[in-house]
Amino acid sequence: MRKGYLYILITTVMFTSYEVVLKYIAGQLNAVQLAFCRFSVGFLILLPLALHTLKKRGNRLDRGSVAYFVLLGLMGIALSMPILHMAVNYAGSTVPALLFSCNPVFVTFLAFLLLKEPIRPRNIAALLLEIAGTVAIIDPFHTSVAPTGIILAMVSTLLFSLYGVMGKGKCAQFGGAVVTCFSFLFGSIILLGFILLSHVPAVAGAAISLGLSDFANIPMFAGYTMENLPYVLFVSIGVAGAGFCCYFLAMEREPASVVSLVYFFKPALAPVLAWWLHGEVISPHMLTGILLIVAGSFCAIIPGILETRRKLPTAQ
Repeated sequence: MRKGYLYILITTVMFTSYEVVLKYIAGQLNAVQLAFCRFSVGFLILLPLALHTLKKRGNRLDRGSVAYFVLLGLMGIALSMPILHMAVNYAGSTVPALLFSCNPVFVTFLAFLLLKEPIRPRNIAALLLEIAGTVAIIDPFHTSVAPTGIILAMVSTLLFSLYGVMGKGKCAQFGGAVVTCFSFLFGSIILLGFILLSHVPAVAGAAISLGLSDFANIPMFAGYTMENLPYVLFVSIGVAGAGFCCYFLAMEREPASVVSLVYFFKPALAPVLAWWLHGEVISPHMLTGILLIVAGSFCAIIPGILETRRKLPTAQ
């Protein structure tokens, strides 16, 4: 198996398990508090690998690179995640999940515009199949949705897509571990600023008046227990650390449009994992969506595998 596809597989498993694992600790921790914990712990876990990679490549972080990582952390960690949480407050979880799972649509065209990656017919076919599958799973047409929620979800998805595409632009220079580690660092610092700001009475009052009480007086340490600590460590070390690192390691080896397919695998695999761990029912429209998504993902990935095999030297 190509290393790029192995990294995509690990990323998919980690990202798919995130919400399913969070169900075990639902309501116990604030969303921004948990995001700060996830990405700050992820930074600490990745720091030795990032420093080793910098030394091995003979790279140093200059001011321009630091500013770039600050921008990545702002977009992908500090803004995208809280905005997605706000979208859920306005529109429920289904439609924001649908739009965020359409991340590859944004990535494919952003990679074309910013990285000059070609858009092949198989990419278009995969996107169409997987959009159809995601729609079938979430079934948004039976949900009344606030326009504000849709706009916020689209902004969050666009920001995270930019994070992935712009992060790929630095992977060739620094490596995936370095890009992930330092975007986590600066994203966590900005999140810490948000947490401290939320305790300013005027800011807390404004958040509460807008119906965003989760963004007022955000705790830092309250809510952690010995019971929820293993789940917090999993989403921090496993999902944030290993998952995001493998995401950018895959970006080093595969087109951004192919790597972003993990967000289409996720809505196909998450219902299966939820059925296995929580006993949630897989409805007929979910099963239809899963099949469409798997077909679309194979449509994007299998031709690349066959192309690689054709290029391998034939054994004599």
